[in-house]
Amino acid sequence: MSTQIVERMVVEIDGTGDPVVLIHGLGGTSNVWTPLMPVFTGRARVIRFDLPGSGRSPLGSSALSIQAFVDRIAKAMRVLGAERARVAGHSLGTIVAAHLAQQHSDLVRDLVLLGALPAPPEPARAGLKARAAKVREDGMAAIIDPLIEAALSRDTREKNPLAVAYVRESVLRQDPAGYAATCEALAAAHSADFARIGKRALLATGEDDAIGTPAMSRDIAARLPQAHAEILPRTGHWTPIERPTEIARAVSQFWFGR
Repeated sequence: MSTQIVERMVVEIDGTGDPVVLIHGLGGTSNVWTPLMPVFTGRARVIRFDLPGSGRSPLGSSALSIQAFVDRIAKAMRVLGAERARVAGHSLGTIVAAHLAQQHSDLVRDLVLLGALPAPPEPARAGLKARAAKVREDGMAAIIDPLIEAALSRDTREKNPLAVAYVRESVLRQDPAGYAATCEALAAAHSADFARIGKRALLATGEDDAIGTPAMSRDIAARLPQAHAEILPRTGHWTPIERPTEIARAVSQFWFGR
């Protein structure tokens, strides 16, 4: 594995072969994909970003937006020679991935969208703006308990302490200014035009996901060619962490046929 700085983002690169690009969501980092990495061993060159303002990538002076994320990732993919990549996103990363596929069709071979949402519904936009203000005033610890309850299924909270610990640590370690700016970028997001994307896609989310709901995944799948949605029982929004075995199996079958 190598760690590079590309387009002012920290990038982890593993393996050789056809490129796979992985885009995390709000409160995440490149490490949200670690449970899936065995799927790619000997099969792919995996490129994982920490988006600007998340994880180890600095916020910088430029305003964050979905378009800014798309522009940075597209430039980084070209720098890294990652044209015609398989692209996966989680949560906010699914919005970025969809716009990337629409605007830079040459860069994207097909899509995996986990906990997908086209854009936040109006009540969620207000909640994201309020969360940004709360974090700026009181820090990350002020939001973590309600976030854990909302983002993870009851089954995960009660039976999977490692998943709970991972999500808590991932969120608590975020820079408050970067997290708040990412909340605001998500609050301002608009949907890609899925009818113009024209890519094969796998969508997967949890039956208890109140953020990227099962209905959202089914609706997106209906607007893409050769797409289908898988709904995982007793699972919330952090599917790669809550159900890594099931997600790895689905991704392996979709991308590699086994």
